[in-house]
Amino acid sequence: MLSKLSRFVFSSLLIAVFTLGATVTAAPKNLVANGDVKKSNESGGAENWPTPKDGISYPVEDGNRFLRITSTKPGGHFMIYHPVPIPAGTEALKMTFKVRWNDVERGGQSWFDARIMMEFKDDNHATVKGAPGAPNFHGTSESWQTRELMCLVPDGAKFLALMPSLFQAKKGQLDIDDIVITPIKADDIKAAKEAEARKKAAAEFAAIVWSVTLPVPEGIKTEPLKVKGNRLVSMKTGEEVWLQGVAIASMEWTAGGENILKSVEESTEVWGANVIRLALKSTFWFGNGPWQKDKGKNYRELVDKVVTICQRKGVYVVLDLHEYRAASGRHATFWKDVATRYKDHPGVIFGLLNEPHGITWKEWRDGGDIAAKTEEKEGVFSENQENLDAMKSIGMQGLVNAVRATGARNLLSASGLDWGYDLSGILDGYALKDSSNGQGIMYETHVYPWKSSWKKNFINAAEKYPLLMGEVGCQIKAMPWESKATDPYVWAPNMIGCIQEYRINWTAWCFHPSASPCLLENWEYKPTPYWGEFVMRALKGEKFEYKAPH
Repeated sequence: MLSKLSRFVFSSLLIAVFTLGATVTAAPKNLVANGDVKKSNESGGAENWPTPKDGISYPVEDGNRFLRITSTKPGGHFMIYHPVPIPAGTEALKMTFKVRWNDVERGGQSWFDARIMMEFKDDNHATVKGAPGAPNFHGTSESWQTRELMCLVPDGAKFLALMPSLFQAKKGQLDIDDIVITPIKADDIKAAKEAEARKKAAAEFAAIVWSVTLPVPEGIKTEPLKVKGNRLVSMKTGEEVWLQGVAIASMEWTAGGENILKSVEESTEVWGANVIRLALKSTFWFGNGPWQKDKGKNYRELVDKVVTICQRKGVYVVLDLHEYRAASGRHATFWKDVATRYKDHPGVIFGLLNEPHGITWKEWRDGGDIAAKTEEKEGVFSENQENLDAMKSIGMQGLVNAVRATGARNLLSASGLDWGYDLSGILDGYALKDSSNGQGIMYETHVYPWKSSWKKNFINAAEKYPLLMGEVGCQIKAMPWESKATDPYVWAPNMIGCIQEYRINWTAWCFHPSASPCLLENWEYKPTPYWGEFVMRALKGEKFEYKAPH
C-alpha cells in the first residue's frame, strides 16, 4: 500500500487564468524540457528525449509530433527513462499530459500493460520512498485524452523519473504528448481533494432514487420495542424482550452479499437467534459500488427480503451502517432513505454507525470539524485501515435527528468510542436525546479479548441503559496487535456469562467462515469449537457462569 505522500488526486479541474487589476499572473514554468516533443534533433528524434530505437519513435500526425511506444515483441519491456529536475523548496507537483492507446493487451499479470511509471530520485539518482502511482491503460482509447494528477514531493527528492512504458504487455501501442509538470503548493492538493469530493458527493446525491415507505409485511410476529429503564420491552405487552443472536457480514464488502438468506435461515431456525445484525454499506445502498449498474436496486431488495423473512419469524433485524470514525452528512443521507423505507416496521432497529473512533466524546455527540489524525490501529481488522483525514461531522445526535425527521419511531442503537467499545462517556453527560415519540435509544458496545476494563467501559452503562453488544467474539490465533492469544475456552464462557448476568442484548461476531472471530468453520454452518459452539449453546438456553470482570 502506498504512503500518503504517494497518493494522487485524479480530477477534471478547469485551468483558470487569475488576474489582479490588469496584471496577468505568468503560468508556472514547465519542468519538462521539450515536453511537447516539437523540437527535433539530428537523429530524427526529439531534443532532450532518448534516441529512437526498437519500440520508441516520434511520429508526426497532422503536423504534430508526439512520443510513441510500441510493443514489437509479446511480453517485452519497452520504456523511456526521462529524469525531470525538481527545484529546491518544491512542496508538490502537478502533471498534465495527453495520452492515446491502441490495442493494449495485458500480459500474465494485471499490471503488465501500458503505464507511466514514476519514481522520485535523490542527488545520486537513488530512489526516494514515496513513489507516485502509475497511470495505466489497456484496451483502446477512441481518441486523445487529457489527464491530470498531483503528488507531494518527499524530503530528499531532487528528480522525478518519468518512465512511460509498455510493461510486459502482449501487444499494444501508447502515444503521449504535451507533458507539463509544474511546482505547486501542498495546499493545492488538499483543495483539489475537497473540490473533487464535493463534486462526487453532489453527483451521487443527484442520482439517488429515494425510497418510499414499504408497507409492513403481512403475517409478522415481531412486536414494536421501546426502552424502559435499562431493558427493552414490548410496546404491546410491556414484557421484556431480550435480543440474542448473530452478526451476519459480507454486505459491507460486496453488493451481492455471501449466502445472506441461507445464513438468516440457519441462524434463526438451527441456532435459535431472535435477532440478526446485518452489516450494510451506504455506497452499495445507493448503487455507487463497483459493478453496480442498477442504482442499488438489487442491494436494497435483498435487505427487504431479510427484513420481511425475519419479521415473519418473530426475529428482529439491526440494520448496521458498517462504517467508521464519526457521523457525517453521507451517513445522514443513508439514514434518511433507510428510515423512510422501513419506517415503523416493528422488527427493524437502526444501528446508526458501526465503530466511531479517533474523536472526543463531544465530537461523538455534537460533531464539528474533525482534525486529521494518526493513531495506532489497535484491535481492528484490515477493513478498518482507513485514513483519518480531516472531516466535518454532524455527530451521533445529528443521525438521531435525521432518522426522527422522517417520522420513523424505530428503536435506535448507538455505538460508543474506541471502535464501538467504550460507553463511559454516556454516563458523563454525553447521552443522546430522542424525540418525544421515538421508541428510544440503546447503546452499543463491541467486546473482544484485547479489550479490558469491562466495568468502566460497558458494565456501568448496562446498569442504567439497555445495551446491544453488537460485536463480540474470540479465536484461537492472536491478532497482529496481541502479544499472545487469549484462551478462548476460558474467555468465551465467561463473556457469555457476563452477557447473561446483565441481560445484555447481543449479536455474536461473526456468522461467516472467514470474518474473524468466526462462528462458522465452513458454509456447511458447522460451528467453530472455540467460539461458535459456545454461542450456539447459549442461544439454545444454556446458562454460563460469570466469574469475574475482565
